[in-house]
Amino acid sequence: MSDMVDLKKFVTELGKTQKELKNVIEQAKDIGLELKTNFKMTPEQAGKLYKYIVDGIKEQIQANQPTKNPKQDNKDDLNTAATPKPLAKKASKTPKKEETKAQPKPKKTKEKKKEAPAPIIKKKEIEIVNTFENQTPLVENTPKAVSHSQIEKAKQKLQEIQKSREALNKLTQSNTNTTNNANSASNVSNAKKEISEVKKQEQEIKRHENIKRRTGFRVIKRNDETENETENSVTESKKPTQSAAAIFEDIKKEWQEKDKQETKKTKKPSKPKATPTAKNNKSHKIDFSDVRDFKGNDIYDDETDEILLFDLHEQDNLNKEEEEKEARQNINDRVRVQRKNPWMNEAGIKRQSKKKRVFRNDNSQKVIQSAIAIPEEVRVYEFAQKANLNLADVIKTLFNLGLMVTKNDFLDKDSIEILAEEFHLEISVQNTLEEFEVEEVLEGVKKERPPVVTIMGHVDHGKTSLLDKIRDKRVAHTEAGGITQHIGAYMVEKNNKWVSFIDTPGHEAFSQMRNRGAQVTDIAVIVIAADDGVKQQTIEALEHAKAANVPVIFAMNKMDKPNVNPDKLKAECAELGYNPVDWGGEHEFIPVSAKTGDGIDNLLETILIQADIMELKAIEEGSARAVVLEGSVEKGRGAVATVIVQSGTLSVGDSFFAETAFGKVRTMTDDQGKSIQNLKPSMVALITGLSEVPPAGSVLIGVENDSIARLQAQKRATYLRQKALSKSTKVSFDELSEMVANKELKNIPVIIKADTQGSLEAIKNSLLELNNEEVAIQVIHSGVGGITENDLSLVSSSEHAVILGFNIRPTGNVKNKAKEYNVSIKTYTVIYALIEGMRSLLLGLMSPIIEEEHTGQAEVRETFNIPKVGTIAGCVVSDGEIARGIKARLIRDGVVVHTGEILSLKRFKDDVKEVSKGYECGIMLDNYNEIKVGDVFETYKEIHKKRTL
Repeated sequence: MSDMVDLKKFVTELGKTQKELKNVIEQAKDIGLELKTNFKMTPEQAGKLYKYIVDGIKEQIQANQPTKNPKQDNKDDLNTAATPKPLAKKASKTPKKEETKAQPKPKKTKEKKKEAPAPIIKKKEIEIVNTFENQTPLVENTPKAVSHSQIEKAKQKLQEIQKSREALNKLTQSNTNTTNNANSASNVSNAKKEISEVKKQEQEIKRHENIKRRTGFRVIKRNDETENETENSVTESKKPTQSAAAIFEDIKKEWQEKDKQETKKTKKPSKPKATPTAKNNKSHKIDFSDVRDFKGNDIYDDETDEILLFDLHEQDNLNKEEEEKEARQNINDRVRVQRKNPWMNEAGIKRQSKKKRVFRNDNSQKVIQSAIAIPEEVRVYEFAQKANLNLADVIKTLFNLGLMVTKNDFLDKDSIEILAEEFHLEISVQNTLEEFEVEEVLEGVKKERPPVVTIMGHVDHGKTSLLDKIRDKRVAHTEAGGITQHIGAYMVEKNNKWVSFIDTPGHEAFSQMRNRGAQVTDIAVIVIAADDGVKQQTIEALEHAKAANVPVIFAMNKMDKPNVNPDKLKAECAELGYNPVDWGGEHEFIPVSAKTGDGIDNLLETILIQADIMELKAIEEGSARAVVLEGSVEKGRGAVATVIVQSGTLSVGDSFFAETAFGKVRTMTDDQGKSIQNLKPSMVALITGLSEVPPAGSVLIGVENDSIARLQAQKRATYLRQKALSKSTKVSFDELSEMVANKELKNIPVIIKADTQGSLEAIKNSLLELNNEEVAIQVIHSGVGGITENDLSLVSSSEHAVILGFNIRPTGNVKNKAKEYNVSIKTYTVIYALIEGMRSLLLGLMSPIIEEEHTGQAEVRETFNIPKVGTIAGCVVSDGEIARGIKARLIRDGVVVHTGEILSLKRFKDDVKEVSKGYECGIMLDNYNEIKVGDVFETYKEIHKKRTL
């Protein structure tokens, strides 16, 4: 039992743990061996189990094995321990009893080979491959497999030597047999020595069994057939007798040649991909040659083994290539940006054609023009193009001056002048609207036309009453409040000559109306009340007439009143630079009375004389050119406009456009309400057929057809829209700071609806003048016409929203909706009543003015600290009176150290309401106790007063 092998020790020698004992028992069952934990095996069983576990060679173990003699047992033990039987390739498969017989035939060898219990295993070649992809560490058993194959080769050599010895014994004589036997014995002894050396190598290899290597192995089978092996053994036996050493050398050469052939047939494994490594990691190659101990062994040849290791430098090379590629790409991108692009400075919305690329020298600069023509309304990029400047330089210059603009913003006149000074340019500003005007080619004879006379003056000086007397109508009675709130245009005949009169409002709110009246007039008549003299609007009217460069005639009205002084009126006008004719001047002063009619004929004759002096003429043929004096919306007629023709003839059916409005003339009505078909120069009429209400003061131009009219109106609408957007985007630094400071500014959203365009414009400008630092009116919508539900929806979500109506009345549905939305609707018929109402509304929202009134003064003589109460100051009233609950300042060395209320006031031990001058008192302040002797109390009252606008 001493030769028995313990199972636990067997498992330990295999390099396995005791936990894997069950797996070993299961593997033993596969070869017919029943084992238990404490079971012991024979060396033969242990050898077969070892070969199955390590090499995968499966040999069934017979239940009843025949007993053998001791000598044979020793040989079997030696063979079993030294060489694994399944790896034998050249060994003979015949039984030992037949070794002394003649050499067997090939057929018998094949049959006996089939009956052999052990299968013939072809020679295998081990090739180490990569297993890192699956991340499964494997134990490299290559040294063990190689050592067993070497032992098997040595055993095969011994068997062949024995066969050759038996064949020689039968053919040669006894002497020869004796010699051969001696030689064979020496060969056997040499083979045994080789086996012992192999065993020593195997023991050295066992020391490294527990070292696990992260490499896998692939078994590649030989293509040799078993039939060739038996034939080779037969031919070798028929060769002439040789020594054992020579036979051994021949066999060794054959194996080396076969190994070289198999190496050529075997395909090299594909090179594994290198795993990514860090850029800064250092790497080195590993040499496994020191691990192997087979360098000097003649039996084993490892030329066919191929070990493929990772090229740890490959990833570093790849990383370097990627870094170089990124660096080159960055350089290319930078060069691409810095390269001169002909479209960099192009900022137009549309470009008709591409410009050719012009390559300039580095030293070349843009040539700045000395004199350029700039439109009145020009964008930033257009200015840069016309002045041949860099757009970025223009924007930068404006930014440094405190104006933030974009390339599409419009420049005003001040900005254009500043840029001209900065870049040393000479500019001439042109009118932008001339680009939109249609070229008129008027051919014909100029004929005499009636003069256009504008009546201007201060409010309530009798302008409309005078015109009524001239026309024999009482228009002033029809105006609300007896004041003119629209531009009225009338035709008056005198001595078979016609005169066109334009009546302008005298109220301060209608300054723009008076300006438009002066622009279209030939003669200006300034009406001044003789009992009132020159007033504010009188001076303004004179300035408008002077700006329009029209002659002025003064009408001194209300001469029928007693105690009038016309000389005083003339003196006031002379101070303004308008000297009367009788004083040696140039201006006519006509005394008139709108009430009695005195002086009216003299006034008309003076107007006609002045017109004859001016020789007013115009061409009647061709397309009409007129000026819109007033626009409104009338029920059943739509948008209407009062126009006065300057040249050409306007007829019913003509197409026209006026700013953004266009259309075709449907009807024309004169000042008497009569329908007319043609309108000649200096004639006034009310026309219908407009797409919308045109702005007052706009120019109406007749064109050939509707398409041209529509196109021109759309061009102007686009231009005005872009201009409005540009103005909304331009913000200066001062405006930004003002917006931040006015974050608590109270806004009153207002919608204004009026009967005419002129009145609407006057109301809007008058309301905007009421804005101040606390309250502002925000006009969110304005228009001509009645109040609609859409107007209510615009202000339904706003607080303090107001809808103002001028000369219009809301319908019942609109009133009900206004109550639901809680929106206030206010209607007026007199413009100054509207302005006064909004002024009072603004004053109610403004904080009152706080003024201080000094009431008394007291000096501190002593202080008393009372626990749980505070500090009480003993004072003497030096001025006025000190009252309880009044506000007081505590002054120390002329500096105010505290401001608060007097919480308690006592005289001796009694609480009093007030203490007069010269008396002593005790004062305690609210939440302040740091009072010192010598301090002064100063009391005051706050008086709230309403603001005025």
